[in-house]
Amino acid sequence: MQPSSHRPEESGDAPDPEASEPDWSALPEPVRERLAGLAAAALGGLPTADLPRQLRPVARFAPAKRARAGAAALLAGLRDSPRFRTGVVEWLRARRPEDLKLDDDDPVRVAASALLLEHADAGERVRLAAERAEESNLRAERDAASARAHRLEAELAEVRAELAAARTDVDRVRAERSDQLDKLRQRLRAQGMELRQAKDAADEARAEAEAARSGRGDETERLAAELARERDRADAERARAERAVADADTARRAAREARDADEVRLGLLLDTLGGAVDGLRRELSVDETGRGARPADTVEAATTQRGGDRVADVEALDRLPALPAVHLIVDGYNVTKTGYPELPLADQRSRLVGQLGALKARVGGEVTAVFDGAGVTSIPAANPRGVRVLFSEPGVLADDVIRDLVAAEPRGRPLVVVTSDQEIVTSVRRAGAHAVPSSVLVIRLR
Repeated sequence: MQPSSHRPEESGDAPDPEASEPDWSALPEPVRERLAGLAAAALGGLPTADLPRQLRPVARFAPAKRARAGAAALLAGLRDSPRFRTGVVEWLRARRPEDLKLDDDDPVRVAASALLLEHADAGERVRLAAERAEESNLRAERDAASARAHRLEAELAEVRAELAAARTDVDRVRAERSDQLDKLRQRLRAQGMELRQAKDAADEARAEAEAARSGRGDETERLAAELARERDRADAERARAERAVADADTARRAAREARDADEVRLGLLLDTLGGAVDGLRRELSVDETGRGARPADTVEAATTQRGGDRVADVEALDRLPALPAVHLIVDGYNVTKTGYPELPLADQRSRLVGQLGALKARVGGEVTAVFDGAGVTSIPAANPRGVRVLFSEPGVLADDVIRDLVAAEPRGRPLVVVTSDQEIVTSVRRAGAHAVPSSVLVIRLR
């Protein structure tokens, strides 16, 4: 036991040097509950500095919950922290001095007060409280056993009364059943006579039925033969219907195959015509618009510089994938560091490529993601989910790769470049591409 700031003489009793030290781990349950309740009551009024560290979370509990939820921590604090125990004693002396009396009739209250005051005979008082608690438990068990015995005696009396009533009922029922048995015997004899008469009537009816069956035998054979003919005719009709269904399926399959073949031939013809037209345009050096310079194009004051649009919202971005043969070029790290910069670079790339693959599956078109190649040790060999992934060569910026991609496309093809780098935006818009801020694509992908 740690020394306390108060003197044992204040309790009015002289310390007993031979008194045993109380065992806090073996305190009777009533004493533990009493100590936990006193400590919980004082906990809210003590400075935080006087509280052990394990009791500071308990101090935030509601007052009614502290003693129940933090009993173990409160008892450990009283046992191990003299400062906390002294604070509890001082708080009780100031606000509830009656809880520290050592001349109370209740041994539990006296034992708790002696432990808090570190009284010399605290161990003896705890022992007395334990004995009193054990006596109370034994008295309660004795009273419960006595009450149970009285209840069993009452139940036994009820059972005896019910047994006597049951015996009376059994005698009465036995007499009634005897009379019923005599009546049943008389009825059985009468039914025996009726049974013999019924057997004679059944023999007569059986003879009449045999005669009628022999007369209906020819008609039954005729009906059976007619039924067999009808069954054969139904089987023939079913077979003809099945052949007709099979022929219809064959004709439908042949028509579908012929239609598919026609569509394939038509597609090949269109591809051939398109390739021939493209070859003629390249061979004849015909520009995309199909016409050369106009007179108005030679007027310097009328010359305008055409460029791509700047997309500012998701609604405008959703209209671009509908363009025919559109090519979406994405500045990879510019988008990922806008949308989820907290991820590692490899996870950023995987997440963006997966989202772009889902977007491509919905809207189609060609999708290319460009990343800086510096620091990349493993480059995927295939295009994941149909998305082309490019890494810049060592010493080459991804910005230059994006500009090369835009420059490599033929004039007139719709291009959409996603980046927030203003230098790239200016150069690709001058080349005719639509510029989309990275934040707009991040919102669209979400």
